[in-house]
Amino acid sequence: MYVCVCNGVTDNDIRREVDAGCTSVSELTMRTGAGASCGSCIQLADTLIGNMLAAKHELPVIRNRHVGSLPYNHQRTIG
Repeated sequence: MYVCVCNGVTDNDIRREVDAGCTSVSELTMRTGAGASCGSCIQLADTLIGNMLAAKHELPVIRNRHVGSLPYNHQRTIG
């Protein structure tokens, strides 16, 4: 599914970037352009990144309220 219509970024593109080490929306924007235009996709992109990282590491993630402000390794986890 398209997450960022403005720049043609899909959930598969985001998954590929997360698998390649992407841990935040700001990093995703630099890599793919997602969120760089209108910004309406930022919340969904942040949620997808968090869910993908949690699944990858099998950890639930509490995302920061300031979308993408901290890299994954600085996020608080429940465990």
